[in-house]
Amino acid sequence: MNKNTLFAEAKGQFMKNAIQIISALFGVTLAANASAQDAMRPLKVFILAGQSNMQGHAQVSTFDSMADDPQTAPILKEMRNADGTPRVCEKVWISSIGCLGDAYSDLREQKGKLTAGFGAPDEKIGPEFTFGIYMEKLLGEPILIIKTSWGGRSLHTDFRPTSAGPYFWSDFELVQFKRRGDDLEKSKADKIKATGVFYRHIIEHVKKVLGDIKRVVPEYDEKQGYELAGFVWFQGFNDLVSDWTYDKQMKPGGYDLYGELLAHFIRDVRKDLSTPKMPFVIGVMGIGGVEEGKKAPQMHFRQAQAAPASLPEFQGNVVAVQTAPFWDNELDTLQQRMEKLHAKLDQKFEKDSSLTQEAKDEARRKAVAETFTPEELKRLKGVSNGGYHYLGAARILAPIGKAFAEEMAKLNASQQPKK
Repeated sequence: MNKNTLFAEAKGQFMKNAIQIISALFGVTLAANASAQDAMRPLKVFILAGQSNMQGHAQVSTFDSMADDPQTAPILKEMRNADGTPRVCEKVWISSIGCLGDAYSDLREQKGKLTAGFGAPDEKIGPEFTFGIYMEKLLGEPILIIKTSWGGRSLHTDFRPTSAGPYFWSDFELVQFKRRGDDLEKSKADKIKATGVFYRHIIEHVKKVLGDIKRVVPEYDEKQGYELAGFVWFQGFNDLVSDWTYDKQMKPGGYDLYGELLAHFIRDVRKDLSTPKMPFVIGVMGIGGVEEGKKAPQMHFRQAQAAPASLPEFQGNVVAVQTAPFWDNELDTLQQRMEKLHAKLDQKFEKDSSLTQEAKDEARRKAVAETFTPEELKRLKGVSNGGYHYLGAARILAPIGKAFAEEMAKLNASQQPKK
């Protein structure tokens, strides 16, 4: 090999090394610039509130059921790392509270970078997981989620906003109390005590987090400030089944009171948090799917839930997201078949007291194997809770969280000053 050849090779290697070094330095510079830009932007803060379906009852074990569906498989890729573990968002933090009782002292907070496990208990997810993932993708900047959710709470009492006034006792309710022989005065006193408690919990916790953001977001710089960028409301089951409060639920307009209360709720949240035009997303209950929404009482309830979005004062900053399209009819049918089979077996076991637990377990295993195909049993692994909790299915709740994020991003974009 001659000197010219050696020189050419050495020169080529030098240029290659130089390019790699420059590229690395350029990458570091870009990352530093991106971090600097993030630090200059106000931290985007989103509030998620509601009852048990906002808490979330989809077990992490149901993630696998999303893989074979072309509609949910791309979402699953965003939810997992390459090794199959749940993703941890680098630019999304969360403070999530719920409680076991009525007392504020019972509140339980989880906080940290967003990942799976911020559902009802630690091994579950609610809409917050994919909401945060997709808000990060759509906005491209740091995000803080403040999630306040409690199971079994109504808007007519527990979340009742201040401007809605005290709970109103209808003639129908008073007649029912008298007929049942209840202590009406005690019931009224209990109702007064419970009214608005969880609305106040929402506002108190949001203010607590905003008063010390570094407690949740260690990287937060007070100089950058924050922006209350949106509120997502996902609640409704307790009002749907409150046939005393909504005694005309089978008739058109039977849930109009819910829509009126929700409008008060939006106004009060904005007033109490000093954000008069804060974007607001209403998650319209979709249990049972689209077909269930064509029948009373769900038809009337869903109409009432969506109604505030059509009020003139809320145009352009309040939107209702229908969650019924994300319901899985086939999965629901399979789960109902499974529940009926177990109920039938339970009746059989009650009649035969001689059966040991081992014999019962074997009989149950055999019955399930004979009733369902391997493919059906595989699909049923995507269920981890009852229908009122969207079957505890990630394949239902994950797309719902994504839909909330997409609508919220649109509302945010519409409020940006036009260039």
